[in-house]
Amino acid sequence: MPDDILTLARELAEITKLVADDDFGSTMARFVTRIVRTVPGCDDAIITVRSASGVETVDSSHDLGFDPLVPGPIVEAVTYSEPRRLDDVAADQRWPAFGTQFVNAGYRSCLCLPLSTDGAETAVLSLLSRQPEQFGEAAFDVVLLLTLHAGVAFDNASLYHDSRELVTQLRTALRTRSLVGQAQGLLMRHFDCPSEDAFALLKRTSQNRNEKLRDLAAMLVGAHDGGGFDEVLAQLGVAGSKASGVSRAV
Repeated sequence: MPDDILTLARELAEITKLVADDDFGSTMARFVTRIVRTVPGCDDAIITVRSASGVETVDSSHDLGFDPLVPGPIVEAVTYSEPRRLDDVAADQRWPAFGTQFVNAGYRSCLCLPLSTDGAETAVLSLLSRQPEQFGEAAFDVVLLLTLHAGVAFDNASLYHDSRELVTQLRTALRTRSLVGQAQGLLMRHFDCPSEDAFALLKRTSQNRNEKLRDLAAMLVGAHDGGGFDEVLAQLGVAGSKASGVSRAV
């Protein structure tokens, strides 16, 4: 994740400052260039569109060395408007024909996310990396925001986009991730449990109390900093022994 979220926000804000004579091609080219430059682990990017006339590539960072329209994660994402992630082509055999071309071109992982568009066409932004496991859950949130932004550009509405709102969204996403991670660590230490159990506890308590996950995490972190961690756990119904506290969570 970028150390300075404002740097990333400024990069994206530049894309919104389109002049009236910017055409579709130059806008998309600028966007994929910015994506490659700002997303950690991303070596190349590509935008694919599905319309009544078929599926086609509308822009890529350069000649990728493989056919992105071979049946695989990119085609599935643009066909079904669903995200697809390939963590390591050497271990994932879901798309053998695509995988062969992909690895021969020097790539190992990719993340394909639908763009938010208002037209009849569907579009997908695909991020490519020459290293495996580059687009995990931590990166997913930021990339999802990027695809929403790309959809705005795709619909030629970037001139009206409020870049300050984008900065707020990015800050909120990173703040939430940080708070949840801190709360998860506190529960792991308190109950001597693995990270998966600590996160499951947070999620279950959030759902049962009808409280946002980030608000619950902030409550736990604040309680710890203020010396009232045990009291808040008791209020939440997760007090007790370390072994039984997790399983007995409300």
